[in-house]
Amino acid sequence: MSSTDAAATRATSSNTSPTTATGEPGTRLGLPQLLGYASGDAANNLAFSLSSMFLLLYYTDVVGISAAAAGTLFLVVRVWDAFADIFAGRVVDRTITRWGKFRPFILFGSLPLLLLSVATFTVPSGLGDTGKLVYAYVTYAALGLVYSLVNIPYGSLASAMTQVPRERAKLASFRMIGTATTIILLAVVVAPQISRSDDLQRSLTLTTLLFVVIGAGLYFVLFKTARENVVRDVPRVSARQSLATLKGNRPLLMLCLGALTFLTGMFSLQTLQAYYARDVLGNADLFIVLTLVSMLAMFAAAPVLPPLVRVFGKKACYIGAGVLAVLGAIGVAVVPAATTWLVVASFAVYGIGMAAVNALMFALEADTVEYGEWRTGVRTEGITYAVFSFTRKLGQAIGGAAAAYGLGLVGYLAGAEQQSQATRDGIRHLAGFAPAAFIGVSVLIMLAYPLTDKKHAALVGEVAARRAERRAGDAGRKPAQEG
Repeated sequence: MSSTDAAATRATSSNTSPTTATGEPGTRLGLPQLLGYASGDAANNLAFSLSSMFLLLYYTDVVGISAAAAGTLFLVVRVWDAFADIFAGRVVDRTITRWGKFRPFILFGSLPLLLLSVATFTVPSGLGDTGKLVYAYVTYAALGLVYSLVNIPYGSLASAMTQVPRERAKLASFRMIGTATTIILLAVVVAPQISRSDDLQRSLTLTTLLFVVIGAGLYFVLFKTARENVVRDVPRVSARQSLATLKGNRPLLMLCLGALTFLTGMFSLQTLQAYYARDVLGNADLFIVLTLVSMLAMFAAAPVLPPLVRVFGKKACYIGAGVLAVLGAIGVAVVPAATTWLVVASFAVYGIGMAAVNALMFALEADTVEYGEWRTGVRTEGITYAVFSFTRKLGQAIGGAAAAYGLGLVGYLAGAEQQSQATRDGIRHLAGFAPAAFIGVSVLIMLAYPLTDKKHAALVGEVAARRAERRAGDAGRKPAQEG
């Protein structure tokens, strides 16, 4: 155990009350703030989940890009996205405006993000094979950059709205509801177009244009309802201060490793789910059913997560939910396609575990901000969330690319009326065993995670006490100087 971790453990016995950095009781959030935060992630996923769920299929079956070329594109661009997160984190930490550090990015970056989503799903047909591939790289990379400039401030906002663990768990739960709402919308609106649209390119372009209008409204609700309540001593953070808060932040490092493996598994299944429904189960419309089941599981998990966190803590809940997701993923791999009800049940179990882990990750990330502040005296929400998001993007890149390469390895033929039995079995095994393995590794990492809720409360209290001492000293020096 490091000296800082040991000090955190000792501090636990002296101060465990959840307070803000000012020493006052932590900010309790009302329903407007919680719904507003959910609206933000609903809007984010109109671009993010749309691409993670359907972009590979769009590239292979509509644009005509090979699965191998698409896999390389996904890997390259999503690694680029990960580094874009680091850039965005530094920009955010250096920013302070009359609207705060985070809300201006949401206000001014949302419309360009939504319009780039339209461009990404509208590859011109007359460019030729090379031209189409270049266009796909450019638009998808631009989408990733602007997404980082919106999503990093959005994710950082949670740690600035409150320091109370239960309130952060509520934010994570409502964020999960926002995600689930959008994914259900995508399943109901976009998935049927795959098998029924006479002109899939035209329908996708019109759909993404509609999402521009919906998304802009959702982002505006977030901007109007969110408030940055946590006080910071250093408004603009230098690069040296950012690096100092990251160095030695063991909880953040372990959380990032867990996020990397978890997201690799999650996105491998998410990328393959449309293929699983159409080719393994033999009915593309079942994609809607599988998605609805997984997302309804999110709605089921959301209200019970905060009370579970209050009783067991975020770490224990993460481990339990991860084990549940592993069991569900194994079911996806081994249940025969003919027993549709068992397949649906497996997706439900997987969905509950996956949703809870994904939500808890964001609450845990917010706690690592206070750990860095306790060590250095500087709050760096932007770069901390950026490093966390960097590893999540790497997981997305690896998971999406692995799915695309896996399709090539099992002999997937784009445009074929029916895949071979070996290919269908290969898709089924890829869709289940890959996420089960990677999520299992994430659970093992979390077993050694050092920052419990009790330790976090102690750190927050200690930071508040330091600030109170400093202010008392400043107040005492001022009369002496005047005298």
